[in-house]
Parts: sequence; structure tokens; C-alpha cells
Amino acid sequence: MVNSVLRSKIVIGTSFIFALVLQTIPWPGLLDLLRPSWLLLVTCYWVLALPHRVNVGTALVLGLLWDLLIGSTLGIRGMMMSLIIYIIALNFLVIRNMALWQQAIIIGLLTILMQVLIFFGEYLIQDVVFNPLSLWAGMINCILWPWMFLLMRRIRRQWHVR
Repeated sequence: MVNSVLRSKIVIGTSFIFALVLQTIPWPGLLDLLRPSWLLLVTCYWVLALPHRVNVGTALVLGLLWDLLIGSTLGIRGMMMSLIIYIIALNFLVIRNMALWQQAIIIGLLTILMQVLIFFGEYLIQDVVFNPLSLWAGMINCILWPWMFLLMRRIRRQWHVR
């Protein structure tokens, strides 16, 4: 039993580390605005699959790590990730029972909401300019969600994460 819990924590932690690495890899020029939100996708999966293990507190810590890694205003992404994950955790039974394409649309819309909230949070603190091209990340997350969901489910089943 202890081995199973430890293995689950290691698999979940490793997936978050991979997501953080993918999130912070530099992209060239304007392509950076089209970067998928890997950390949000992985966190959404774990909240839908195991809401008793990954929750709003986990999202807050991951968002703070994300802020530290990219050198942005500390707390903005943590607060916005917590808000988005709270919405997902509040409705996880409904979202989990939806078709994969419906989940993808919800994830895409929540990604757009997170991008807008991050802009407003940073706008209150410093002088930033909104680039509408950054909203395409929601469409990219929408397209990536089915593959991410299936990959993460396979990892969860293969490693018997409970």
C-alpha cells in the first residue's frame, strides 16, 4: 500500500516536472504566443482523474513555480491557475462524464479565460500591452486536449496511479 502511494506521487510529480519544462522552453518570436499551456493541461487531467490527490493548492504551488521559472510577477499565474482549477474541480463529475471533444472545448475556453485574467493581473501591476494572438493558445489547447488526455490516462493506467 505504501509502495502504491509513493509510486503515485512520483508519477504525478514527474508529469508536473515535464509540464514545467515544456512550459519554460523558449520558443522563437511570435510563436511564443501560440505556446500551449502544458502545465494547465496536465493539472486539468489530474484534477479530473484524481481530485483527491491534485487540487487547487497544487495548482497554486505549480503556478508560483511557473512564475518563478519565467521571471514574471510572482503570484499572477498561481492565482489564475488556482481559479481555473477551482472551476474544474467544482464541476469535475460533470466534465469527466462529457465526451472528449466537449472537454476539449471547455479546456480551450478556460485557457482563454486564464490568458485574459493573467493579462489583467499583470496590467494592474505593470504596463503591459495585450496581444490578441495570445488567445490562440486556447485553440491549441483545445486541439491538444484529446491527445494529452489519452496519453495521461495511459500513463496513469500503466503505472497504476490511484
